[in-house]
Amino acid sequence: MKRTRKNSTAQPNHPRVHKIAFMLNDEEHKTVQRYLTKYKIVNKSRWYRETILTHIMRTLEEDYPTLFNENEMRR
Repeated sequence: MKRTRKNSTAQPNHPRVHKIAFMLNDEEHKTVQRYLTKYKIVNKSRWYRETILTHIMRTLEEDYPTLFNENEMRR
């Protein structure tokens, strides 16, 4: 089964022009490297981008405003 990636392909009309950089300590870097090796991820840029954006999209989806708060919906 082929895994589809809906947000990972570069689009000519939407070039990536904004650079974001961050630092990792030694332990964080080793952990990421171990993960990339274990799962045979060669495109690190895509992986970082997809991982970060997936987390952001999931959080935004969970925090979406609703008409009632969670306690009122459970009654």
